[in-house]
Amino acid sequence: MSNLIAEIYDKIDKKNRIHAKKLRKNLAGYDNNYFLEADAFIAKYNKFLDGNGKTIDYAIDCYLKMIRDMIDETVDFMYTGKYSSTTFVEVNQRVYANPEVMEYFMHGLLMSQFLWKHHYQIFEYFVNTLPRYTKNKKNYLEIGAGHGLYLSKAVEIFDKDCSFSVVDISPISIELAKKFVDDRRIVFNTLDIFKFNEEDKFDFITIGEVIEHVEDPLSLLRKLRSLITDDGIIFLTTPTNAPTIDHIYLFKSIREIQDLIHLAGLNIASEKSFCSEDVSLEKAEELKIAVMYGAFLKK
Repeated sequence: MSNLIAEIYDKIDKKNRIHAKKLRKNLAGYDNNYFLEADAFIAKYNKFLDGNGKTIDYAIDCYLKMIRDMIDETVDFMYTGKYSSTTFVEVNQRVYANPEVMEYFMHGLLMSQFLWKHHYQIFEYFVNTLPRYTKNKKNYLEIGAGHGLYLSKAVEIFDKDCSFSVVDISPISIELAKKFVDDRRIVFNTLDIFKFNEEDKFDFITIGEVIEHVEDPLSLLRKLRSLITDDGIIFLTTPTNAPTIDHIYLFKSIREIQDLIHLAGLNIASEKSFCSEDVSLEKAEELKIAVMYGAFLKK
């Protein structure tokens, strides 16, 4: 194991041995590319933290606090079969409009990209598949940039003359993404996507783990369809059975996501699903275990 990622695992082990043991189980399934990507990410993240007067220990504490939240949410979900919040008003008061919660939650999510197997796998799918869709793409939109990891890769992969726009309802997410991805080509908009109207259509749109945060994901998908060019591409991710403090819309199966995509007038060009645990997709659905779904969509 490389030094940087090893340090993260060792620090987590000292604070939460049971969780560290769970994370270490995944290491045997990773190839060398994982460690190269993880080290590059951690080096960049350390620089970002240092520039903001924070350390990797702070980030780990944020991550473990997020884990505790998720355990509470999961216990409730197993009993009720529902997410604890069902409206945006609830989640906005609880999370998005609460700087203290957003701070640790966003850092926790950023850490999870290389600590959770299914988060890394969906990120790897994006990075490996994206190059086949970048030809002649001149403008890129990301909705809900969050921590900025996907945006940072898009900036690397798309041509130098590509322009980039970001729309996010959370000022805290916008500020985090701005600091994590420092590129003058990016225009950041703190705005509800439903109020975002551009005369020009976008050649590529990324929307990672957003549609489960809204009450009406079908309307959001139709909005995306209206924003892409005729030969444009949308990269979408969303989980099934994934209770967290800010999830609203519950997808119980991959089929429900696929049906919604088609109902919105979109077609699936490529798709992948990754389980959060070492079980089949069928078993995950039966046991209500989280699965991450990702797809490249077109009109």
